[in-house]
Amino acid sequence: MNSNLLSNPISSEVFTSIDLGTNSFKLLIVQAEPSGRSFVPIERLKEPVVLSRESPTSISSQSQARALQSLRKFKSLILSHHVSGDRIRCVATEALRRAENQEEFVDAVFEDVGLKVDVLSGEEEARLVYLGVLQFLPVFEKSVLCVDIGGGSTEFVVGKCGDVKLAVSLKLGHVNLTQMFMKNGIGLKEMRDYIRHAIDESRLAEKLNESDGFEVVVGSSGTIRAIENAVFSGYGADLCDFNLEGYKRDWRFGTRELSSVVAKLCSEGDEELIRREGFFKRRSEFIVAGAVLLEEIFKALGIEDMEVSEYALAEGVIADSLAKAFDGSYDLNANARWRSVMRLATRFSGKKRMTHAIHCAKIAKVHSFSRAT
Repeated sequence: MNSNLLSNPISSEVFTSIDLGTNSFKLLIVQAEPSGRSFVPIERLKEPVVLSRESPTSISSQSQARALQSLRKFKSLILSHHVSGDRIRCVATEALRRAENQEEFVDAVFEDVGLKVDVLSGEEEARLVYLGVLQFLPVFEKSVLCVDIGGGSTEFVVGKCGDVKLAVSLKLGHVNLTQMFMKNGIGLKEMRDYIRHAIDESRLAEKLNESDGFEVVVGSSGTIRAIENAVFSGYGADLCDFNLEGYKRDWRFGTRELSSVVAKLCSEGDEELIRREGFFKRRSEFIVAGAVLLEEIFKALGIEDMEVSEYALAEGVIADSLAKAFDGSYDLNANARWRSVMRLATRFSGKKRMTHAIHCAKIAKVHSFSRAT
């Protein structure tokens, strides 16, 4: 049933991105300023689909059913915000890139939900991740290495002033590594060897040196955000005598903190398994593979410190859509400037007070956009 997304009155400044990831589907709806210079999120929804759960090389009938069910929920929200059809972009990543029945799945989505799916190349995914990072962190003028660990692949991109200098996609993801090693009982050592070989074979370190290196490293995926949260919360801190007293969240972590979390995650026993599931919840199934992968990336590339971005592919798709819709007038720095003020404020105030303040600021910003239109 190819429903018409344009059947209701539309809002020309409301934009939507849908990220069909290997592990989860994400919906983001934003309100853009009339000038298209910046945006504010007004709706988010995440669904744990796991496209490759039954098969690593094709989308099973079970996965397709889960996917369509999630996309119907997304469609309802899109319709409730009266989003114009040309303001919606739906992108897919590694699971669909390698799926033998990719075309069949894409056709099913269009027939059932009326959404056209754009299957991104690894390099284009990396570029959009970089654009997303620029919406959260004020690193526009720096040479930035962005690392985004997905369920089926990891994207590496070096960018500066909005231009991509290097983009590499490796078929290393927390879902496929879990399925290959953790669930088959092969072991952590073999998984580490596999990761090291894949990174070495890609010549990633050499390519980074050839592109003049980088000044800042930013991690932008859900896995990396979960690890940062574990560091901030003291998960595994006892293993390295890491003292949280007086520690203020700064959205970053180093090799020492990462290693302590990985060591704790890799420890055995029912007690640790229960603790892991309680802390990481839905992500607990794949967090060990994701954390080990990140640790090996740190070692291979000589990374000592990583900043963390809350924004990634979905926000990058929005930024790219705004740049096209407003004929290049979109300001890649606008959102990062606002977010940097919020991040600074959180270091000097309580979490509940700042959550309330940010919520009020978003409401005020949306209302100001509405009055301007």
